[in-house]
Amino acid sequence: MALLNGLASALESYRGRDRLIRTLGYGCQLIGGVLVEQCPSRSEVGRRLLVVSAQLSHCRTVLRLFDDLAMFVYTKQYGLGAEEEDVFIRWLSVLSNMADQLYYPCEHVAWAADAKVLQVDSARWWTLSTAFWSLSLLLGAVKSLWTMLKLRQKLRSPTGHFASQLPRSKWRAVEARIWSEALTLLSNLADLANAVHWLPPGVLWAGCFPPWLVGLMGTISSILSVYQAARAGKQAEVDSP
Repeated sequence: MALLNGLASALESYRGRDRLIRTLGYGCQLIGGVLVEQCPSRSEVGRRLLVVSAQLSHCRTVLRLFDDLAMFVYTKQYGLGAEEEDVFIRWLSVLSNMADQLYYPCEHVAWAADAKVLQVDSARWWTLSTAFWSLSLLLGAVKSLWTMLKLRQKLRSPTGHFASQLPRSKWRAVEARIWSEALTLLSNLADLANAVHWLPPGVLWAGCFPPWLVGLMGTISSILSVYQAARAGKQAEVDSP
């Protein structure tokens, strides 16, 4: 019952619903791709799962039509990151916010072109939106890696050994932050692998992934995202009075 209640609560929020749709979509692509390639007797089931995956992906694309304003408000509030102590992280965040902000309208135009609402070449706009997404993921991965290195330095004494004078609670908090950044790094790298795959042929490994591998990378990223969201929710409950 507790699991069902948690699932219902997640579905009530937009972000929670998006995470679950994303996980289900990539999961269907993973299983469907494996069945099509490895199990000829069940290839029809695999094709149907791939259709479900494509429809769920389209559903998320339509839902993102309403994300621009929220992204703009976040970008405006962050500004140039005046409150960020680390200058490198500040500019990484500013560039990442810009890439995210430009990603949405490019995807909207591509979607509208596919739907015959606009008479433009959708392929160019899909490429542009994917390029901005790739840039955002790359910047996010660098930011997580840099943050992890900085946090590891905090745990070390001037002699190079791990600092023992830190309070136990602070030590655990820093370790938890490092773990969170490591999961974010892995999630961004998995998504980046797919993003490059969707770029035009000739760019690194673009177009080389079979459906099951795209599903695997997306499933890994989605599960990590769901885990981090659940972990953050539990921490918030612990911290609340």
